[in-house]
Amino acid sequence: MGTHVIKMPDIGEGIAQVELVEWFVKVGDMITEDQVVADVMTDKATVEIPSPVSGKVLALGGQPGEVMAVGSELIRIEVEGSGNHVDAPQTKAAETPAAAVVAKPEAQQEVKPAACQAPANHEPAAIVPRQPGDKPLASPAVRKRALDAGIELRYVHGSGPAGRILHEDLDAFMSKPQSSAGQAASGYAKRTDSEQVPVIGLRRKIAQRMQDAKRRVAHFSYVEEIDVTALEALRQQLNSKHGDSRGKLTLLPFLVRALVVALRDFPQINATYDDEAQVITRHGAVHVGIATQGDNGLMVPVLRHAEAGSLWANAGEISRLANAARNNKASRDELSGSTITLTSLGALGGIVSTPVVNTPEVAIVGVNRMVERPVVIDGQIVVRKMMNLSSSFDHRVVDGMDAALFIQAVRGLLEQPACLFVE
Repeated sequence: MGTHVIKMPDIGEGIAQVELVEWFVKVGDMITEDQVVADVMTDKATVEIPSPVSGKVLALGGQPGEVMAVGSELIRIEVEGSGNHVDAPQTKAAETPAAAVVAKPEAQQEVKPAACQAPANHEPAAIVPRQPGDKPLASPAVRKRALDAGIELRYVHGSGPAGRILHEDLDAFMSKPQSSAGQAASGYAKRTDSEQVPVIGLRRKIAQRMQDAKRRVAHFSYVEEIDVTALEALRQQLNSKHGDSRGKLTLLPFLVRALVVALRDFPQINATYDDEAQVITRHGAVHVGIATQGDNGLMVPVLRHAEAGSLWANAGEISRLANAARNNKASRDELSGSTITLTSLGALGGIVSTPVVNTPEVAIVGVNRMVERPVVIDGQIVVRKMMNLSSSFDHRVVDGMDAALFIQAVRGLLEQPACLFVE
C-alpha cells in the first residue's frame, strides 16, 4: 500500500491561495476516482476538487474556513501500489514543490459524510442540549425554518460538517416526541442565549467585497419613480401570445433592454475604473451583472453581450445564470467581467434602496417593488402601476448630472416601451 497526496491545485488567474469551504469526505472514508472531496473558493467562484485516485482517506489538510496556499497538502489517501508520496523524516520538511500543510489530528476533523453516502443516524429521542459555548451552526434558511417552527437549535443534533444543522436534522427532530426541555420557550420568556457564526466561504467574500467597495468608491445614489403601466400591459400581452412557445418574460429582460439602449448615449456609465492605475475603461459590450440571492449569500452572474440578445434570449440566459448561481454551479467566467449591475429584491424591493456599486464598475441600478398608486394625469386622479429605480454611482467617474440624465433616459424608455425596439 502507498500514500497519494492531493495538493491544493493551481486554479489559474494568478491565485496564490484559496479558502477551504466544505469537506465531502472524512478520515476513514473509502473514496473512488473522480469523487469530489472538497469545495474551495476563490475570489470569484466555488471550485470542486475531485480525487484522481481511489483509496482510503488518511488525513485532511485543513478545516472549513481556513485559507490554504496553492500547492499545500489538501488530503492524504491510502492507495494500492506505491502512491505519489514518501514520508520524509520528522526532522525534515517533505520535499514537495510547495510547502505541505501538516494534517490536523483526526480528532479535529469532524466533517460531514461523503455526498454519496446516507446521512449519519441522528441522536436518540432524548434531547441533550449543547454545552455552554458550544453554539449551533446552521444556514440562514435552516435558522428561519426553525424560528418559524418554534424550535431552539441548541436542542437539535447536527450531522453536517463541524456539527452544522441541516434540513434533514430538523426533519428528524420534528418527527420525534419532544420532552419539555425541547419545547419552544414562551414568546415573553427572558432569553440569555447567544451564538457565534463563523464568517467563511461566500459570506466572507461578500463581506470583503462590500467593505472594499464602501471604502474605495465615492458612492452617491439617485432615485426616480417610473410609471410601468404600459410596460406591464406589453409584458402580459407578449406572455399571453408567446409564453408557451418562447417562455414567460419577467420585467428583468425589459430593464436590461432599457439599459442597453440608454447606455448608447452614456458610455461613461458602462465603464470600469482601475483606481490604482487611474484608468477608466469604457466598454462597447454591455455585460450586465444580475445580482442573485442564494441560500449562501449574494452572487452576481453575468449576462454577456446583452446588447446582442433579444428579449427572450436574454430572459432565458438570465434564468439559466440565476439557477446556476443559486445551485452554486456558476463558473468563474460566469461570475466575472460585468460592466454594469442590475439588482432587484422583487416583491420585497421596498420603496427606496441604496445599492452598493459592484467594483470595478461605476454604476448599479436597483429595482424597487411595483405597486398600484393614485397619480394625477392631465388633472385627473387615476390608478397606475408605479415602480422606483434606486441607483448608485461612483462619483469619481460619473457626474451627478450624467447619472440623472441616464436614469431619466431609462425612465422614458420604460414608460414608452415601443421605444425599446425603435432603431
